[in-house]
Amino acid sequence: MKIINVILSGGVGSRLWPLSRKSRPKQYLSIFEGHTLFQKTALRNKEYCDEVIVVGNCDNFELSRKDLDSAEIKDYTEIIEACPRNTAAAIAFAAFDAHPEDILFVTPSDHLIKAEELYASAVSRATQLADEGYIVTFGLKPTKPETGYGYIESEGENVKSFREKPDLKTAQSFLEQGNFFWNSGMFCFKAGVFLQELQEFEPEVFMASKKVFDNSDSGKLDYDLSMKIPSISVDYAVMERTKKIKMVPSLFRWSDMGSFESIYEYLEGNGYPKDEFGNMVIGTDVHTEFTGLTNTILIQTSDAILVLRKENAQDVKKIFERLEKDRPELV
Repeated sequence: MKIINVILSGGVGSRLWPLSRKSRPKQYLSIFEGHTLFQKTALRNKEYCDEVIVVGNCDNFELSRKDLDSAEIKDYTEIIEACPRNTAAAIAFAAFDAHPEDILFVTPSDHLIKAEELYASAVSRATQLADEGYIVTFGLKPTKPETGYGYIESEGENVKSFREKPDLKTAQSFLEQGNFFWNSGMFCFKAGVFLQELQEFEPEVFMASKKVFDNSDSGKLDYDLSMKIPSISVDYAVMERTKKIKMVPSLFRWSDMGSFESIYEYLEGNGYPKDEFGNMVIGTDVHTEFTGLTNTILIQTSDAILVLRKENAQDVKKIFERLEKDRPELV
C-alpha cells in the first residue's frame, strides 16, 4: 500500500482576475513568500505521501512541471486533461492510475495551509480511516460566518449532512450551532473504494472516465472521448451519497485563497502595507492615494486595473464571466 498525493490543478481562479488568467491561474502566482500555491501544496504533502499524481489540463501542465522542477520534486505522474470535466472525473483518472489498495490523499493545488502539528494529525487520522475502508473528507472549524464555502454538519467523525453555500443568516446559525464545518475539498480514500462508489452512484461517469483513461497517450487524454464524460463534482457524485463517509474535524489554519478578501488578509498578516483606512494596492509601485474610501483594494496588471471593496470580493467572478464573452483576450 502506498499513499499518493493527488494534486488537482485544473482551476482558473476567476475571482482573482486580473492577477489570475487562464494562461496563469492563481495556483501558479508566486506571491506567497516567493512560492506558488501549487509548489506549497506539493512540498507540504511530501512528508506524508510516497508518490505524487498531478491532474491538470492542457493549458497549465507546463506551469506545473516548471513549479515542480524549481521545488526539486522530480518523481511524479502527470494526467493531462483535454478539457475540464469536473472533480469526479479528475479523481477517477488518478484512481485508475493507482493500485486499488493505494490510499489517495486528494488536495486542491490552490489552498494555503499552515503545515503544523494540527495538519499532521488530521492527515494521519484521515489515512487511518481510509485504510479501514472509509471515504474521508476534511471538515474545517469555521472562524467566521463565511458564505463562500459549503458546509458539513457532523456528529464527531460521522457526517449528518452536506449544505450548499449559505446566506449570511444561515452561515451565522451554522457558526452558533458549533457542529458545522467548512467543506475543504480535501479527501482521503483507497483508490478501489472510491471507484466502487463512483461506479455505483454514477456509472456513466465511471465508464466514460475509464474509457478516456484506457485510451490515454503518455498521460494525455483524448478530447472527443473526454467530452462524453458527464461534468459532475465529486461532492455530488460520491461524497453526498456514500454510506462510507467520515469527516475528520480539522483545526489547522486554512484558506482557499479564492478571493481578494483572502489575499488581502494573507498580505496584511505578512506586514504588507495598507493605508490608515484599510486600503491596499497590489501589483504596482505607482504612488496611489485613496480619498473617501475604506477597505478598498486596487489591483493593477500590465493590461487591466480592478478596484473593489474588500467585502465585494466574491463579485469578481461576475466580471470574469462578462469579460469571457465581451473581452476574451483579457481573461
